Amino acid sequence: MMIYMVLVCILLIMPVLMAADRLTGKPFATRSEVISQHGMAATSHPLATQIAIDILKQGGNAVDAAIAANAALGLMEPVSCGIGGDLYAIVWIEKDQKLYGLNASGRSPQSLTLDEFKKRNLKDIPAVGPLPVSVPGCVDGWFELNGKFGKLPMEKLLSPTIRYASEGFPVTEVIANSWSIGGPRLKDQPNFAPTFLPQGKAPSTGEVFRNPDLAKTLEKIAQGGREVFYQGEVAKTIEEFCKRVGCFLDRRDLASHSSTWVDPVSSNYRGYDIWELPPNGQGIAALQMLNILEAFDLQSMGHNSTDYLHHLVEAKKIAFEDRAKFYADADFNEIPVAELISKEYAAERRKLLNPDRASQNLPAGDPKLQKGGTVYLTVADSEHNMVSLIQSNFIGFGSGLVPDGLGFVLQNRGLLFNLEEGHFNSYAPNKRPFHTIIPGFVTRDNKPYMAFGVMGGDMQPQGHVQVLCNIIDFGMNLQEAGDAARFYHEGSSTPTGKTMTSGGSLGLESEISGEVRRNLVEKGHNVRFMVGDYGGYQAILYDAENDVYRGASESRKDGMAAGY
Repeated sequence: MMIYMVLVCILLIMPVLMAADRLTGKPFATRSEVISQHGMAATSHPLATQIAIDILKQGGNAVDAAIAANAALGLMEPVSCGIGGDLYAIVWIEKDQKLYGLNASGRSPQSLTLDEFKKRNLKDIPAVGPLPVSVPGCVDGWFELNGKFGKLPMEKLLSPTIRYASEGFPVTEVIANSWSIGGPRLKDQPNFAPTFLPQGKAPSTGEVFRNPDLAKTLEKIAQGGREVFYQGEVAKTIEEFCKRVGCFLDRRDLASHSSTWVDPVSSNYRGYDIWELPPNGQGIAALQMLNILEAFDLQSMGHNSTDYLHHLVEAKKIAFEDRAKFYADADFNEIPVAELISKEYAAERRKLLNPDRASQNLPAGDPKLQKGGTVYLTVADSEHNMVSLIQSNFIGFGSGLVPDGLGFVLQNRGLLFNLEEGHFNSYAPNKRPFHTIIPGFVTRDNKPYMAFGVMGGDMQPQGHVQVLCNIIDFGMNLQEAGDAARFYHEGSSTPTGKTMTSGGSLGLESEISGEVRRNLVEKGHNVRFMVGDYGGYQAILYDAENDVYRGASESRKDGMAAGY
């Protein structure tokens, strides 16, 4: 009887405690932060996280562990990533006391021109099939990272994934659901069904999936290096396959590919330096949003209150108009990055934010007037090196095209080109398309503080800002910051040529109250019910005071953080 009464009391008091957390701005977290001394990894799949920790224990550093985890995710979460896609990374190297940025995104085929799209009377690039395919940059990104910073050979880093690809692994719940949605629509694409739809359907939760073709491809890469993929046997197979299915990618495109080391760019938000990579990605949109928001006392508004959400959504709309106009391949355009992320420019753009009313359409700015725009993982090691890495096929399984016997899908990133002549992001041969995937990093007083990311297309800069505000403005810990309810605004103008005319639409997670929803509608927001699409967050924070790492992996994905 006593035990029964205790259980009843616990059940009665839990809602009160959770409500108290809401009132104080501290949301109920699904679990505690993971805390460790010697290393940490956070990915969207538990087995990939374990592989990263194993590599650290075997003497590898954070870069080695990140590559090994990414390889595993390409096998275990093929609906999101793989060696047919692109990669970006921000790396803190402790001995150099410096951040490095890597843009390992591929370029468009040299034989495909804008005229070809005109001949086909296309206003937009299709999402599947041969036309959206661009050069896969992932493998070159691995070798660039490993060659510059790694300690272990690639054979060792790829061996766990080769074993899992040969022997199989059980499919996790969230990935199984995405697979069941994205897989069947691609069943008629060349080689897709035999590779990714065993017995004619997507694997269910707990079902063991094998990809022996991918195992063989990774073995060739491990033994023969990047040249096998971009100039050798794998490149030959890709070229022959593309020629047969009407894809314009050929060996010349693969052989000429190279990644680019870039300097990350930053803006200070309330004493924290937030770092992103410059375009062709959309990372600086997060910096533009934070610059606009810095003038407002968000904390006094209350977390996920009407005013708080209104200000964040409107800042997003303003930044995304610039994203639509300016974010593109910097080799083809002079992109005014410094001006776009300046405090002076933010002050001008902030004037467009009406605190009482949602905007329906907005102009892009002109930052040069004064002078005449997935899977995420993070790893940290015992030497205090930290890696923030993101990698993607783009939409779902990418193009759906699986080169003969290789076990991976070619990406459809070319979908994000604009077919309008003269636009910054207009299609051109050998050009990088606008990119959505963005790794994030935070420093304080020139020291590493946090590596983080939020997967999910246009959600990514919105997710970066929400997580950062949760931590900086509301004092949430790393896990709370990821589990807290989010908004997702869609319908802004895009680099592909779409224009916002009616304010877009606003999705709110169920934890956000009905009163707030009604108030936002009264302000003119088009609030709608939306399941999913709120991103997927992983993060590692370095606690310098205690000399430990804190790790987090949000509850919306299958993943986990782990340390040793």
